[in-house]
Amino acid sequence: MRISLSNLDFYAFHGVLEQERIVGSSYLADVVLDVNVTAEAYNHDELSGTVNYAAVYEVVKAEMQVPSKLLEHVVMRIARRLLDEFPLVEQVEICLTKVNPPMGASCKGASVKLCLSRLDECFKNRE
Repeated sequence: MRISLSNLDFYAFHGVLEQERIVGSSYLADVVLDVNVTAEAYNHDELSGTVNYAAVYEVVKAEMQVPSKLLEHVVMRIARRLLDEFPLVEQVEICLTKVNPPMGASCKGASVKLCLSRLDECFKNRE
């Protein structure tokens, strides 16, 4: 089963330029979780058989508050933490968009997208 959280809105302090990490910027995140939902959820209407999307949001929010230079680093941290904290999640897909990035051109957003599975080497073998 897939659980999606769309257009999560954050103000955070990521960027290669020092000024970006001081002033901050607006970000939008989309998170898609492939979840091994159990009978507790679909037969018995119990949250224990699925993933609480409010708890997922709190993980994303916490990781967005940690300043980083690269969006690639941010999405990997989020994906790994979601897989670590939610055992029913088999795969995470995250798209993180920096709204109006400072690049000297008109651009509504620059995005990084990551799909990470429990089986991927970069999840299993962390440096």
